[in-house]
Amino acid sequence: MREEELLINRLRAYQDTDMYPFHMPGHKRLKGEPEALRGIAFPDPFLIDITEIDGFDNLHHPEGILKESMEWAAGVYGADKTFYLVNGSSSGILSAVCGCVERGGRLLMSRNCHKSVYNGVYLSQLTASYIYPQEIKGLGIQGGIRAEDVERLLKRYMDTQAVLIVSPTYDGIVSDIEAIARVVHRAGLPLIVDEAHGAHFRYSRYFPVSALELGADIVIQSVHKTLPSLTQTALLHMKYNRPDGGFYGNEEAVERYLHMVQSSSPSYVLMSSIENSIFRMEERSRATGGFQEYADVLKGMRKRLEGMKHLKLAEGLAGQGGVFDMDISKIVVSTREAGITGAELDDMLRRKYHLEMEMCGADYVTAITTVMDSHEGLKRLEEGLLAIDGEIGKQAEALESRRIKEGGEQPVSGQSVYSIVNDTAMTITEAMEGKKRAVKLDDSRGCISGEFVYVYPPGIPILAPGEWISRKVLAVIQDYKKKGLPVQGLLDESLERIQVVEKG
Repeated sequence: MREEELLINRLRAYQDTDMYPFHMPGHKRLKGEPEALRGIAFPDPFLIDITEIDGFDNLHHPEGILKESMEWAAGVYGADKTFYLVNGSSSGILSAVCGCVERGGRLLMSRNCHKSVYNGVYLSQLTASYIYPQEIKGLGIQGGIRAEDVERLLKRYMDTQAVLIVSPTYDGIVSDIEAIARVVHRAGLPLIVDEAHGAHFRYSRYFPVSALELGADIVIQSVHKTLPSLTQTALLHMKYNRPDGGFYGNEEAVERYLHMVQSSSPSYVLMSSIENSIFRMEERSRATGGFQEYADVLKGMRKRLEGMKHLKLAEGLAGQGGVFDMDISKIVVSTREAGITGAELDDMLRRKYHLEMEMCGADYVTAITTVMDSHEGLKRLEEGLLAIDGEIGKQAEALESRRIKEGGEQPVSGQSVYSIVNDTAMTITEAMEGKKRAVKLDDSRGCISGEFVYVYPPGIPILAPGEWISRKVLAVIQDYKKKGLPVQGLLDESLERIQVVEKG
């Protein structure tokens, strides 16, 4: 390997480009305006990279500075206990799932969960029952989870030991957590909420209310996604919601798993990044007009983007498709009426306008904005989308003609892939550990999947082990391959063959 090919040197070269990040981490590589950076910039990480030396405590047995820091963070967020996570939200998800559900037990979970939840199901050999998100007609994005669906499934699966849902989704869709918590608590169970994309909710009335304030018992948040913190940093909060002041679930087991799934040498650089980001956000929230300017810029930008003729901004969705609220900091743009794919819009924004999105779906893109975004960056995104929208009228007819020639119409037009119900033949563990054979993906309809299929990001399985491969889900996977989306999970990286479970 040549020196210029080293990762560190590629990163150095990239930092000098004018590519603007509308993706995580939330510090946006400190590309914001000077006043937004005050107190955020870190010293040389090598100078503060230490181990558990005298005076700096131990994350796995906190008695001093780290114990005090996490107690302070719990106070900021309104939790009874808060834990710093240096292995990302995934470590919190794994701990919550494995700690709240006994090995071999049943977890009721939303089908649009991140793959880390499915990993927890596999590790503890759980039976997963799925709550499907609602559809948002015409946009192709997932809607919310309804409390009545949770209640119906709890009555059906009376051996359920915990409920886990995602809110907000990757696209900023918030479910009615308060209503869901009431249903779950009536059953005497803990409600776990994957709020990875909502660590910023606590700090401003312009954002939705955090699940922690609405009755959730465990809330996991990725501070690196929307706060000015380094990648891989997260929080796990606990709230004692039982009428007797106790905790729904097994508190000791959750903590025990936290010690297992986190590094035995946690990074002080990452822990200090967590603490610093919370401190700066709390400081800003207390300042006069702390988030007013950011909210005003977002609202103005969204208002102007609503005027697009071909691209469509996800806006005003509350009250439909199970949507209780929306996070205005997520800019989600549908291409369904524009004659182009999400991947094509993503490519246009990158190539022509040097804007890097967080993710693209088959027919939409998602941009993550945070308080660390500069006015110049947000303006570039707005101008880029408006300019592309203006150009689309000339291109749409030719692009649609090409698409029909290459593969016909979209197979699931009007429906989010994550609301497609996949019938389950066996548990994830049975499928992953059972005897399997490879078959051509094109010939796999009617087989039982032995592996995951997902697009990353967002890392939500389109198909999970143990599910029947239906005509509809197979059409989705084939469509995503044609569109060049990052389909992953298959052992065969060429995406030509899939592992299926041998019957009998």
